[in-house]
Amino acid sequence: MGTRLRKEEAMKCVVCKMGETRPGFTTVTLEREGAALVVRKVPAQICDNCGEAYVSAEVTRSLLQSAREALRAGVEVDIREFVATTV
Repeated sequence: MGTRLRKEEAMKCVVCKMGETRPGFTTVTLEREGAALVVRKVPAQICDNCGEAYVSAEVTRSLLQSAREALRAGVEVDIREFVATTV
C-alpha cells in the first residue's frame, strides 16, 4: 500500500527568485553504478516561472527505495511511473 502524499505549501522559487511553486508532476532521473532509472509523473512543486521542480522528502525516500531495489535486481536502464512506497 502506498504512502499518503501531503500537499506542500507554495513557496518562492530559490532558482529564479521570481516564480511561486504550484503542485504538479516532473520526471526524475537517477544514476548509480552504471544503472539509470527514469521515473515519470513524480509529484512535485513546480515553479510557475522557470519550471524548477521541488520534490518532498517523502517522495525522495520513495524514489531512492525504488532505485535501490532496481539496482539489486540488476536493472541497467528502466523507465517507470512513480508509485509511492512505504519506507
